[in-house]
Amino acid sequence: MRLDSAKELLEAVTKKKRAIAFRRYHKEVPHRSLDEGWYAGRYPVKAAKSFLFLLEELEANAEYKGLDVDRLRIVHAASQRGVKTQRYISRAMGRATPYLNTLVHVELMGYEVAE
Repeated sequence: MRLDSAKELLEAVTKKKRAIAFRRYHKEVPHRSLDEGWYAGRYPVKAAKSFLFLLEELEANAEYKGLDVDRLRIVHAASQRGVKTQRYISRAMGRATPYLNTLVHVELMGYEVAE
């Protein structure tokens, strides 16, 4: 997908104008009118904001390296499981329960395509 169309898509998701199709985990997901021909979708606003930030970083890195941003295409996106952070939830009678939060590493790779 081109960088500008990806940014437009994510901005539309944050404004809840366009839904993202949920193709795998779609039980009890409401029906939306989607362009892809799929029936189930949601508006992942927090994830869209995070990916929009990553796309802006990708654009800034491409400008720094001297690439043409108008011809930039996203060719690779991957995520890996990161470290787990541990916090504690207070319980009754002076006890505490550990609360683990798993962080995620996301990598994006852009490529300048010739037209």
